[in-house]
Amino acid sequence: MNLQRRYSSTEKKPVSPVPVSAPQYVIEDVYPVINGGRFPAKRIAGEAVGVWADIFRDGTEVTLASLVWRREGGAASQSTPMLHHENDRWHGRFVPPEPGRYSFHIEAWSDPFATWQRDLRRRIEAGQDVSVELDEGRLMLAEAGVRPPEQDAPDAWLAPELGEAMQRAQPRGNLVTSPVFPLMVERVRARAGAWYEIMARSQGQVPGRSATFDDCIARLPDIAAMGFDVLYLLPIHPIGRTARKGRNNSLTSEPGDPGSPYAIGSAEGGHDAIHPELGTLDDFRRLVSACREHGMEVALDFAVQCSPDHPWLREHPEWFRHRPDGSIRYAENPPKKYEDIVNVDFHCKDAAGLWMALRDIVLFWVRQGVRIFRVDNPHTKPFPFWEWMIAEVQREDPGVIFLSEAFTRPKVMKALAKFGFSQSYTYFTWRTHKAELSEYISELTSFPTREFFRPNFFVTTPDILPWHLQGGEPWAFKARFALAATLSSTYGIYNGFELLEHEPIPGKEEYLNSEKYEYRTRDWNRPGNIKPFIARLNRIRRENPALLQTNNLRLAQVDHDRVMGFVKDSVDGSNAVAVAISVEGSEPKEFWFHFGGIDIGPVGNRKPVTAIENLVTGARHTLEWGGIRLRIDPTDDPMLIFRCLS
Repeated sequence: MNLQRRYSSTEKKPVSPVPVSAPQYVIEDVYPVINGGRFPAKRIAGEAVGVWADIFRDGTEVTLASLVWRREGGAASQSTPMLHHENDRWHGRFVPPEPGRYSFHIEAWSDPFATWQRDLRRRIEAGQDVSVELDEGRLMLAEAGVRPPEQDAPDAWLAPELGEAMQRAQPRGNLVTSPVFPLMVERVRARAGAWYEIMARSQGQVPGRSATFDDCIARLPDIAAMGFDVLYLLPIHPIGRTARKGRNNSLTSEPGDPGSPYAIGSAEGGHDAIHPELGTLDDFRRLVSACREHGMEVALDFAVQCSPDHPWLREHPEWFRHRPDGSIRYAENPPKKYEDIVNVDFHCKDAAGLWMALRDIVLFWVRQGVRIFRVDNPHTKPFPFWEWMIAEVQREDPGVIFLSEAFTRPKVMKALAKFGFSQSYTYFTWRTHKAELSEYISELTSFPTREFFRPNFFVTTPDILPWHLQGGEPWAFKARFALAATLSSTYGIYNGFELLEHEPIPGKEEYLNSEKYEYRTRDWNRPGNIKPFIARLNRIRRENPALLQTNNLRLAQVDHDRVMGFVKDSVDGSNAVAVAISVEGSEPKEFWFHFGGIDIGPVGNRKPVTAIENLVTGARHTLEWGGIRLRIDPTDDPMLIFRCLS
C-alpha cells in the first residue's frame, strides 16, 4: 500500500511562512559569557573588558558592529565600535569605571554607503566608467541629508570623512542585536589580597582570659609588617551556653571554657551583637579604623547558624524546623555532630522574613565599615538565597566582597561562584605533588572557570592542619606559603602558621588544643618563626603586579618531578615573574628551567624572555638555549623568584 500523501492538481499544499524578514546577521560565540548569559563573568573596575564575537551575514555587504554597555541603575548606555580581527571574529573593549553590575550587548548592521565606496574603489582601480555609480552615490547622500563632494574626483568620493558622515546619518540596515549579557565588576581586593585569619579572643597575653579588641589593635603593627592586607576575624558574637563544647571539642564544658565561636547567640544578643568579653561596638569600630590606618581591612565570618540560646529561637520560632516532640534538631555533618548549633529553615512559612533578616545582618556590619565577608558552609544553604542576598547587598555597596568557604564537590563550588561569590576556597590545601598542583592550577586558569571562579588559596584554617605540615619542618611551611602566595593572587594563613604550629589530634587533620574551644596566648616572636620569609614574599607581591592576578599563568618545563615552575604576567603585560618552588622533599635539587614558547609583554608587542633578575638577591642571568640551570636548597629557601626581561 502506498502511504505517501497525494494531492490533486487543485489542492493547495501546506507551506511554511517565508522568512523574508528574518535577521541576516549571525552573532555567536560571544566572550566573556557564562552559561549562555545566565551568570555574569567577573572583571575589575578600571581595567579594560575585552569582548569578542563571531559576526557575519550572507552576501558581501560591508559590516559594522558596536559594543553597547551600561551599569545597572546607572546612566544611559554607552557604545564603542568593534573591530574585525580575522575570520569573522570581532573585538571591542570598554572600561567600567567603578564596581557594580553591568550588562553589555553587540549590535551589527550593514553599511550600504561603505559597500558602495568599496565597490567604487575596485571599479576605479579596474579602469571602469563610474558615472552611473556616482549618480547612485549622490542619491544615497541626498536621502541621508549629507552634502555631496564639491568635486567629482574619485578621492573626494572615497574620503573616509564622507563615509563617517554617512555612518552617522544613514539608517542602520539589517540591524541585529545580540542578547544582553551580565558582567560583575568588583574592586581590586576581590582579585588580590593576603589574608591573616585570627581568633580575636586569643590575641592577648593573659592565660585563661579573653583578649579584647584593644589587644587585637596592639597586634596590628606586627601583622601589617608581615605584609597582610586583610584581617579576617572568626565570629565575634555572643556564644551560647546550652550544649557548650569543651576543650578539644568535648561534649561537656568546664567552668571557664569559652565555647565555640560558631555557636552564635545568647542572652547578650545574636549575629548583630559583639561578645561582651571582646568589647563594645565602638571598640570594634576602632579596630576597623586602626586596620585602615595600617593598610588593612577587616573581614568578618558570616555563619548562618544559631546557638539554642540565640534570641531568634524565642522571637521567631517559625524560622526553625521543629521535630514531633517540639525540639529542634542540632546541626550535623556525619560523622561530625554540632550539638551546640541549630540551623534555620530557609523554606519556612516566613522564609521572606528570614531571608531579609539575614541580609540586614550583613548590611548592619557593612555600616560598621566591614566590606569583606567569609561565608561559612554556603553549600548547605539554598543557591537562590545567595544569588538574591549578594545582589541585594552589592546594590547598596558594590564594593562588598564575599568569600565562599565550601570544601565540597567541584561543580557545587563553581556554582556558588556563578551565583555571586567574589572568591572561593579551593582544594589547594590538599594538592601536594607537582603533577596534581599543575593539573589543578591549569583547571582554575582555563576557560570558562577563570572567568567566574577566583581562587583563595588558604594554607591552613582553624579546622584544617594538613598532613604535610604536621612534621613541623620549616621548609615545608615555607614551600606551602610560597605556592599559595605566588600561584594565586589571593591567599590566606591562619594565625600561628608563622610560628610553625603543627601539633595535631593523632590521626586527624585537626589541631590539638584548638583555640576554637579554649583561650590561647602566644609568643608571637618566639624563635624559629618564619615571619621574615612571609614579609619578604608579600613585599615582592606588592612590587610585582604579575603576582596580583591568577589567570595569566603558564606552566614552564622543569626537568625535576619535585620542582614546579611557572611564569605570570600582569594584566597590562608590563610585568612578568618566573617562579620555581620545591614542592616536596628537603634535599637540594638542580634542574633546567625552560622558557621556550613563553613570551612576555603587552598584547601586540610580546617577546621571548632573554634574561631574568633574582628578586631576592638582585643577580641577573642571561638565558642560554631558551632556559637556565638552577639550584634550590629547600632548607635554606624552597623558592626562587625572578623578574623576566625581554
